[in-house]
Amino acid sequence: MTAPPLVRRFRPGDAAATHAVFFAAVRIGAAGHYRTQQLIDWAPSREIPQGWGAWLDRNITFIAETGGAVGGFFMLEPSGYLNMAFVRPEHRRSSMADLLYAAILAEARARRMPVMTVWASRLFHRFLARRGWQIDPDPPPLAGHPIATEDAEPIDYAMKLVLADDHASPPRDAATP
Repeated sequence: MTAPPLVRRFRPGDAAATHAVFFAAVRIGAAGHYRTQQLIDWAPSREIPQGWGAWLDRNITFIAETGGAVGGFFMLEPSGYLNMAFVRPEHRRSSMADLLYAAILAEARARRMPVMTVWASRLFHRFLARRGWQIDPDPPPLAGHPIATEDAEPIDYAMKLVLADDHASPPRDAATP
């Protein structure tokens, strides 16, 4: 029996492994769902972009490892924007994404974020929809998003999850002062 993945906070030494996860998830895992040029635009090189590790470190990033190897990571910005959510293709349809999602969601709730938002890919859209995320009619701007494409693909779905209800006070009885 295989042990479940270990989920922990990102450490700067995880930068190369997380970029390798990102590259494999896009170029292999998303192949067949996007045109070749879209995949190249999304993940242009195996080379780690300058500042990648620092960027993940200054945000809320969890990684999942199994057998000592990083198999996935999710990164949430302090604004509630879920910027990165990737698992290696061989870990799709395993518990890894669920465990990473649970860690990010717990952190968002602990920080009392009212809403989480995302620009989701075709594949991730389905994952989030099963967890209560809705299409966002007033999405966050894409300015500064690391994926520059002309037709808004591969980030096809603006979605949100309202967490404010998690923090609402219980209704007060009208007779109670």
